[in-house]
Order: sequence, then C-alpha cells, then structure tokens
Amino acid sequence: MFLRGKTAIVTGSTSGIGLAIARGLAAEGATLVINGFGEADAIEHARGGLADSSGAQALYDAADMSQPSQIAAMVDRVVASTGSVDIIVNNAGIQHVAPIADFPVERYDAIIAIVMSSAWHLARAALPHMRDKGWGRIVTTGSAHSLVASPNKSAYVMAKHGLAGLTKTLALEAATSGVTVNMVSPGYVWTPLVENQIPDTMRARGLTREQVIDDVLLAAQPTKRFVTPEEVAALAVYLCRDEARSITGANLSVDGGWTAA
Repeated sequence: MFLRGKTAIVTGSTSGIGLAIARGLAAEGATLVINGFGEADAIEHARGGLADSSGAQALYDAADMSQPSQIAAMVDRVVASTGSVDIIVNNAGIQHVAPIADFPVERYDAIIAIVMSSAWHLARAALPHMRDKGWGRIVTTGSAHSLVASPNKSAYVMAKHGLAGLTKTLALEAATSGVTVNMVSPGYVWTPLVENQIPDTMRARGLTREQVIDDVLLAAQPTKRFVTPEEVAALAVYLCRDEARSITGANLSVDGGWTAA
C-alpha cells in the first residue's frame, strides 16, 4: 500500500470515474476525501467502502465546486482533519449539448465553473501544502475533448482544453518541488455523465438512442467499446507512484484510439 499516510481529495467522486479513482487510491492505503452530489445513503455506502478498503479514514465533503470559497474551505477542513493534502484529483464535471446559438448562458457558466475553474481553485489551495512536504500529485480527468472537438459541446470542449493548458502550466511551476501534474484523457466512458447527455444529443441531431451510441459516441473510437472507469483509475493511480515522478505536464489518452488519427 504505497499511499499509506497520504491524503487524497477526489472531486466529483460519488459515482463514475471519480469513484473508481477514489477506490483505486483507497486500495493503496490513501485517506480519501470524496466530493459530489447524490443520495445520502449511496454516498455513505461509498464512503464506508473506501474506509474498509484503505484501512484509513474516508470522509465526505459537500463543497460546491462552482464556489471558490467553498473549495478553499474544503482544503482547510481536510488539512485540519487529516494533517495534509497530498493528492488532488480534479474530476468534477457536468455537460450540456446544444448548438451555441441555443446554448443557455447559465449552463455555459456552470460548465466553465465546475469543469475548469474548480481545478484552478483547488490547485491554488492545495499546492502550497504539497510544496511544504516536498511531495504531491495533481491529476486531472481530461477528455478526448481536451485534444479534439465535437459539435454542440462548445462549453465542455473549451473547459477541457483549458484544463490541458492548466496542467502544463502547473507542471512547470511545480517542476522542482516534488509535485507532478498530469491529465488523464479518456474517450467515452459509460458513466451517468455520458448516459445523461444522450437525450440532448438525440434532440440536437434528430437521432435515436441507438444511433447516438453507435454513430456519435462510439463513432470516433476505433475499438468500438466504451472505456471503463477502472481503466482510467488504473492510470491515475500509477501517476501517484514514485516510479511516475518524471511524468509531469503530460496529457495521457485512454480513448480507444480516438485521437490516434
């Protein structure tokens, strides 16, 4: 358990990719702080499972990732409770699919705040603690959309491209501090975020559910299969190993060959 004694905050981790990453980190002994929305019983079940897996603390923090003050307060609470913040995983995300002329401004603002700006605010609050210890890991869940675009996803593509730039910049700022900063960019993963955008895509493109899955979601993935949350988590956990200390500023694709062309 190479993460015994380390504390990790994983945002957007009450389901999907974030929960898979939290489970992977817990399996290596990390104290976990999960964050996100959902039913209270389901969140408590997930939290308890993480504690059982790690043999360490597992906490839930309900900070709203669209609110900078709540993000900073979460880091303060975690440091007060566990003594450190060693790993942050920026995974919080929402989606909306519509042509730009029909894109609600409030949805744009929410996507930029939760997907992109939250990562900046969390890193700003956590990085000083990592520098003080001389060790840290910042991992961001990107997307194939951090490298390529798709129609009707202007806010999401913009946010993911922004995260790629943030990853490179922070990697350079932290290069001599023992802190690495990387992005893991999956293709389509079967998660609630992907499943919930199917109706919007059906309306935007006039397609059936099956057509959206086959002709839109998996059209660009040569493997013709969804990436699993566990596959993404395995790479995120590896980036936290000491053997990965020379990997920083990288945007690593887990997309079934989507961006190989």
